[in-house]
Amino acid sequence: MELLRIENVSKSFAKHKALDEVSFSIPQGSIYGLLGPNGAGKTTLLRIINRITAPDSGSIFFDGKEITAEDIYKIGYMPEERGLYKKMKIGEQAVFFARLKGMSRKDATEKLHQWFEKFGIQDWWDKNVGELSKGMAQKVQFITTVLHEPKLLIFDEPFSGFDPINANLLKSEILELRDKGATIIFSTHNMSSVEEVCDHITLIDKARNILSGNVDEIRHRHGANIFEISYRGNEETLQGAIGGICEIMESKPSPIGFNRMKIHIATDNEVRGVIAAANDSVEIRSFSEIIPSMNDIFIRAVNNNL
Repeated sequence: MELLRIENVSKSFAKHKALDEVSFSIPQGSIYGLLGPNGAGKTTLLRIINRITAPDSGSIFFDGKEITAEDIYKIGYMPEERGLYKKMKIGEQAVFFARLKGMSRKDATEKLHQWFEKFGIQDWWDKNVGELSKGMAQKVQFITTVLHEPKLLIFDEPFSGFDPINANLLKSEILELRDKGATIIFSTHNMSSVEEVCDHITLIDKARNILSGNVDEIRHRHGANIFEISYRGNEETLQGAIGGICEIMESKPSPIGFNRMKIHIATDNEVRGVIAAANDSVEIRSFSEIIPSMNDIFIRAVNNNL
């Protein structure tokens, strides 16, 4: 079941086409990666979803109906350009943002203290925002984004400026929110994060959607039938056994342990024959397909779209 559907959305600014007939749908309870190079149109689309700006054409459907101003209370948005008022007290400002999302002061204060304690920033409640480091400020913004438990959470480059420990803390929280039923849009340039947390992705380049789907399915679909054999035995014997039925791309003999050989097999139907020939010639430890990373797919897809 989908929570959000983007249908033929286009948007231009002066002579610049920011989005061009972009369409995709986001399953309920998933983490959805919105990817693309700088200037591709990602932030424009996030602003349209949040009704900060309107599309020139196309529609956004939220929870089964066209999105309205009232639906904004069911959305939490943490933009890439952080926006905290530096002269306000941290706790006071967090309560202010919670009230904007419809929470009572009592409920907001109670839940904020729980989150501040969870993130180890309870002692900062009465300090000024201007005293916060970039990472601490992002923790506060993350908390104010998720506090009202919205159906849809949107994070634009959430790990920017975080050290690895705090980035892992945030990843764990995002996964926990997904497990509790939230649907999450995750806009980032960090492809390793995509593989770690995203269930589905859409890749936008030059204002158009050029790739959408389940992350695991996309990685396997873009595989190039490249495999690695880990083995013990004579390298030349193995090459002689399989050289005529596959392409040997790289061979790494090892004086100790297992050798490695990277090969390309033309079709899926030939895989079993290669395995059988290799197994008859050397002692095989493993035979595995090399699945491309999302970073490889991202680069390949964008370059093909030039």
